[in-house]
Amino acid sequence: MDAIQQAFVVESRELLQMMEDKLLQMEGGGADPDTINAIFRAAHTIKGGAGVIDCKFIVEFTHVLENLLDEMRTGTVTSDRELIEVLLACSDQLGTLIGCVESESEPDDDINKVSLSLRDKLQHYLRIPSVTSHEVALSGENVHISVGGEMESDNWHISLRFGPDVLRKGMDPASFMRYLMELGKIVHLTTLPDAIPDAIDMDAESCYLGFEISYQSEADKSRIESVFDFVRDDCVVQIWPPHSKLADFISSIEALPEDTMRLGEILIKSGALTRNELDLALNTQSDRQGDPSSQPKIGDVLVNQGAVTAEVVEAAAVKQGRINEKKTIESQLIRVQAAKLDQLIDLVGEMVIASAGANMLARKSGETALVESTSVISMLVEQIRDSTLQLRMVQIGDSFTRFQRVVHDTSRELGKDIELVISGSEAELDKSVVEKLGDPLMHLVRNALDHGIELPEVRTAKGKPARGTLRLNAYHESGSIVIEIIDDGAGMNREKILSKAHERELIGPNQTLSDSEIYGLIFEPGFSTADKVTNISGRGVGLDVVKRNITALRGSVEVESHEGVGSTFRIRLPLTLAIIDGFLVGVGRASYVIPLGTVVECIELSEKDRAETLSRQYINLRGEVLPFVRMREQFEVAEPGGRRENIVVVQYAGQKIGLVVDELMGEFQTVIKPLGSIFKHIKGIGGSTILGSGDVALILDVQSLVALAAVHQNRMQAA
Repeated sequence: MDAIQQAFVVESRELLQMMEDKLLQMEGGGADPDTINAIFRAAHTIKGGAGVIDCKFIVEFTHVLENLLDEMRTGTVTSDRELIEVLLACSDQLGTLIGCVESESEPDDDINKVSLSLRDKLQHYLRIPSVTSHEVALSGENVHISVGGEMESDNWHISLRFGPDVLRKGMDPASFMRYLMELGKIVHLTTLPDAIPDAIDMDAESCYLGFEISYQSEADKSRIESVFDFVRDDCVVQIWPPHSKLADFISSIEALPEDTMRLGEILIKSGALTRNELDLALNTQSDRQGDPSSQPKIGDVLVNQGAVTAEVVEAAAVKQGRINEKKTIESQLIRVQAAKLDQLIDLVGEMVIASAGANMLARKSGETALVESTSVISMLVEQIRDSTLQLRMVQIGDSFTRFQRVVHDTSRELGKDIELVISGSEAELDKSVVEKLGDPLMHLVRNALDHGIELPEVRTAKGKPARGTLRLNAYHESGSIVIEIIDDGAGMNREKILSKAHERELIGPNQTLSDSEIYGLIFEPGFSTADKVTNISGRGVGLDVVKRNITALRGSVEVESHEGVGSTFRIRLPLTLAIIDGFLVGVGRASYVIPLGTVVECIELSEKDRAETLSRQYINLRGEVLPFVRMREQFEVAEPGGRRENIVVVQYAGQKIGLVVDELMGEFQTVIKPLGSIFKHIKGIGGSTILGSGDVALILDVQSLVALAAVHQNRMQAA
């Protein structure tokens, strides 16, 4: 697939996502003109792009869709739930057709049948407006003009010149005339064929049309200008309000491509100018040609002649400056292939390791100048690392928004009324994490829709609102991102889960579990308490895969539930999978890295505390019980310990524990290297990294160590 097709596919899929979001917004009562215009622009842009790559099956399908959306934005067709469902189906079909472009194949018979069926449904909603005096009736691709009545001097005047590529981009000049009709009356229209070349030089796909239009409307200038938003870059359009001053037309007559005198005659005919005003304008302009410095700024002319106030001119200048600034920013955006970005991050990771090695050698040498130089390099490498990782950070809101369609379709399939509420969409995390999070989130959302939230009649009988609510929330916490899936449904039956666990012998007959441990049982393979399994989901069926996928991302998932109130699934994930800030510690001759975001404080384990903790796994930390894990025991270090021990206090999911280590080595930029499959079952290890010395250090998995400490504490409390 060549570059143009690839760009079309990427842009079209983004536009389809936006179109779908706006349609769902309309269904919720947001059928305002801006929303409809946004949907129309998306369809129009896709049609124009398809025309550029000569993709006729998309152009033909989108043309009918575009016509209906055009009728909707003029108010001829009003939206209802049935129409929105048809438009959503059209959005899906466009995605299928774009997939054909992506695979460089023609649509098969089944796809064509769906396209034909949807086009028939769209045609059902289309209405042909009646033709009256002063209006332009559009028939197919032709423009027929019926003009009646007297010329009026208090009309708008529009000069319009279409560019040669307008037709190639799938745009229809006639549609703009039709839209003008909805905002007012075309009192007089003159078609200018001056740009049409000789027949031998004519290109049938090029547009040579120009129009001078006398227009009567109660709309303001910005509303009339918006008619031409879609061809702003491919045409020259100038609009003057009623009773505009003479100076307004001077620059326009000289700038337009037609003969000056001929264009002046057109303006006279349309009532915009008188003969004396035209003669005076041309003479004045001719006198000033030799002295450019004597020509006043157009804003000053309009103010002096009373056409506008100085405040309006200033506001227009500020607005124009912002528009130019926006265009400059947009022109600086480029698309980068993900593979190239991954390669860059890998190289930055190697640079971090090499920088740490150089820094260590410099300190050993004792050369002050060398130490200072390597310190500066380390600082710059850290900045490069942060900037590079920021390139991969995306907002989680983009993923959340995609579930609006899932909630819409699934709730209707189940006969439920469910509202999706999104918060924290601005929270950012690594793009690679987002991509791998899609399937687990989808499964949890569909579970909540199917078996979490009740049917409307059941909710009403319980005294709940008939409409259920599903919430997706995200926020940052201790160097991680927390994603919550919250429903206000029936909740989970604690006793039913325990009974099922005893039945499957997952827990012993006399074993005592906390609520979090009980609800955590639903992540066991094949565990389910659903009375029946639907084609959408079964609460618990497949949740072991959800947990496995999240654990593979070095994350965790926990459940809170209150029967009759609802359930909350809480996912915790690292912000990135590539490079982290770590805290380096020593246990025996080995080095370990603790993610810095989880470290709360470091304290020395005194001789008294060492003696007292030989028989227990906790200490008194300023009146707070702090369970701890001895890293020597955890990793079975046989060699004797040193005279001193330290405790690194870490926190995960709101729970604090201590890690007892021999030596504190300080902060360390950590490039995460995955462990081989042979080590994937080792508890407490989340990866590895290479130190500046070339030695390998293991990265501690704080999540599993916290869970281990919690198990020890529960056993001691039970004893």
